[in-house]
Parts: sequence; structure tokens; C-alpha cells
Amino acid sequence: MSESAKGEKWIDAAFKALARSGVDEVRVEVLAKDLGVTKGGFYRAFSDRGALLDALLERWRAGRIAAIEAHARLGGTGGRERLNELIKLYSEKVNPEGMAIELAIRQWARSDPAAARVVAEVDAARLKNVAAVYASLGFDRLASEARAFLFYSFIFGQALLASQLGEPKRSRWLKACASLLIKGAADAKS
Repeated sequence: MSESAKGEKWIDAAFKALARSGVDEVRVEVLAKDLGVTKGGFYRAFSDRGALLDALLERWRAGRIAAIEAHARLGGTGGRERLNELIKLYSEKVNPEGMAIELAIRQWARSDPAAARVVAEVDAARLKNVAAVYASLGFDRLASEARAFLFYSFIFGQALLASQLGEPKRSRWLKACASLLIKGAADAKS
């Protein structure tokens, strides 16, 4: 196994620990135990815990930005269809581990400037890409940016509230919210 593949295993384990208990749980001893290996292998992949944390943030940043760029690309579909697809993608199936990682990184960002910079980059990319979809529908810049902000407020909010609602109610609310997020799109160009 290459050194980079070994490093990827440590990063994968770090994400699991982060999702489970936050950044304080991302410690060499904990990860080694989770992987069933000695700590020595860690130091062949990373110089120290800080290097692992940097790699963790970089993978999260690159993955989240690449995902939203790919998901928001119109690629032959209209803006309304793309927004509907994005809403379905992010709301039909809640990813508990993904949400736990998102929340843990945001908590980490409250006390760590490097994590805060990465979160700000990801948020900016998310908002920019969804605003571009709204702009494709004819909304002006402010309306596109405001709608993108509402879109993400909805996406994260519904994921946090999902367990509080029964499935029939959640489905009805998701449809109603999606309709409101796209409402006015047909009229924006007129």
C-alpha cells in the first residue's frame, strides 16, 4: 500500500472520529485504535496531528466544492429542473454521518482560524453556485444571492429537523418548501 493510500486511511478514520465526537476526538491514539494499528504508521503518513487536521480540512473543502460545482452545473437542464434536482438530492435522503461531519467542522471553525477559513470557502462556493442557477432563471444578483442563502438555510435546517417530523409530514413540507424556493422563477425574466 502506498504512503498516500495509508494517509487516506488515517483521514478516513479521522472523519469517522470527527463525526462521532468532534475534533478533540481526532487524536493519533484514538485513530490507531480504530484502525487496529500502531501509532508508528501514523508518523509514516503525517508529520504530526496538525498535518492530519490540515489534510482533513483540505479533503472536506475540495470534496464539498467539487460536489456543489458538479451538482449545480446546468448541463442541458433548465434552472428550475436543476433546483428541483438539488433539493431532492439534499433532502430526500438525510446522510447522518455527512451532517455530523458538517456540524463538527462548523463547531471546530468556531475556535480555529484555519477551519473557519475552510468553512467560509465552502459556504462561498455553495452560495455562488446556487446563486448562478437562480441567475440563469433571470433573477438579478441580489435576488439570486438571497435565494441561494434561503436554499442553504432550508437544506441544512431540514436535515437537522428531519428526525422531529414523521415521514408523511416531512414529505409534504419538503414539497411545499421546494415550491416556495422555486416560486417566481418563471416570472423573473418578464
